[in-house]
Amino acid sequence: MDRAQKEKVVDELGQIFASSGVVVVAHYAGMTVAQMQDLRAKMREVGGSVRVAKNTLAKIALGGKPSEKMGSLLAGMTMLSYSEDPVAAAKVCEAYAKTNDKFVIIGGAMGDTVLDQAGVKAVAAMPSRDELIAQIVSCIGAPASAIAGAIGAPASNIASILSTIEEKAAA
Repeated sequence: MDRAQKEKVVDELGQIFASSGVVVVAHYAGMTVAQMQDLRAKMREVGGSVRVAKNTLAKIALGGKPSEKMGSLLAGMTMLSYSEDPVAAAKVCEAYAKTNDKFVIIGGAMGDTVLDQAGVKAVAAMPSRDELIAQIVSCIGAPASAIAGAIGAPASNIASILSTIEEKAAA
């Protein structure tokens, strides 16, 4: 890799560290190509991505970024999983680590907070952005449906009373 290629990689990694909601660092020694492709596909499904890069280039790219303290995690055969959604990459990595013992989560970063294994697990347990939006919408919609039910209830009660009176009159 020549100097221009290295600079390009450092720029790309710098963009990843600056724009990602979460970055998960994991060891991947012993994983097959098929397993890597499977992980990449699962990450793409949630809008995330996986990147393998030299640790020295990643440490250079971390310079001046909020997640700069994460540099200590970059040792050995490391892989970076990241997503804009602060929870998506952590969820996929946590689920994948349960099914593949060669994929070991080391830690990560969420903004300027460095996460250890337990931190990544805690982030993975949080609801995703889409789940939070759905919860908020349901909270907003619940009072409206209750009001609609309360408004409609007297009319249905009157209708049932009238039908009961009609049945008694017919009998």
